[in-house]
Amino acid sequence: MGKQAVIDAYEGRYTPVVPWVPYVGVHAAYLIGETATKVLQDSDLLAKAVVNAAERYKADGIPLIFDLAVEAMSMGIKAKWFDDNPPTVIEHPLADKTLAEANLKIPGAADGRFPTIIAAGKKVKEQLGDVALIGLVCGPLTLASHLRGAKIFTDMVKKPELAKEIIDFAGKISAESARIYAEEIGCDIVALVEPVGSQVRPDTYDKFVIPACQEGLDVIHKSGKTSALYICGDATKIVENMMYTGASCVCVDEQLNMNYVRDCALKYGRGFGGNLKLTLALSLGIIDPREDALVSLAAGGKIGYTFSPG
Repeated sequence: MGKQAVIDAYEGRYTPVVPWVPYVGVHAAYLIGETATKVLQDSDLLAKAVVNAAERYKADGIPLIFDLAVEAMSMGIKAKWFDDNPPTVIEHPLADKTLAEANLKIPGAADGRFPTIIAAGKKVKEQLGDVALIGLVCGPLTLASHLRGAKIFTDMVKKPELAKEIIDFAGKISAESARIYAEEIGCDIVALVEPVGSQVRPDTYDKFVIPACQEGLDVIHKSGKTSALYICGDATKIVENMMYTGASCVCVDEQLNMNYVRDCALKYGRGFGGNLKLTLALSLGIIDPREDALVSLAAGGKIGYTFSPG
């Protein structure tokens, strides 16, 4: 087990034992007795937290950082910090301005918190051993919602040209972020993360989101890395559409039926991941975590499946 097993599973191949990828996020800061605010702004502490979490949970793969405000903050957009959560974007520059008026620039490796993340990633790569390092990128639709606010969802119906302009621009930012994780850090896997993707209809997803993901996925593949899409919420209606993007792997929320996700993934030769219940099992204990894990493992099987939280 280890790095290659995660890559194989994400690529849709058979693995003798199902690999395990915990999405520890800012919980990694808690494990070393530090706040999220401090760890996410200190490369040494971030590296220490990630390596410690990987060792503590005997991970086969682990994300470097689970923070979807990175790209927006690197553009100078304001966010609110929390000691027990990643920061949250609190302003939307395109809510009342056009792209031209806002004069937004695509951030690069020298902007915002990217230097801290790159430095931490290189330290983690040196210390992590046989564990796959996963870079998580804010996906185009989610980033567009940071830029435009909730209006982006009505725009896709009422102002489709404006919505496409913003989402396509966000896709270019996602692509540059993907390049940073793949090339500057050398992450083994790079995933586009869309927590709001489940809020749109299949035809809307096909029209706006899939095209905006292509540049980022191309960057990942041309860098020789493995790609993935992560989605939150009940995305049952767009699971099959996510397979059309060309991403190697689709990782889903606890709300989805793993049997259905598995069948879709096998149909298209994709990897898939999930869906240990974060809320009912790990947080509230309403469902026994061990039993929940066994159910997920039984549903997932050994072809293209990665066990991870939903």
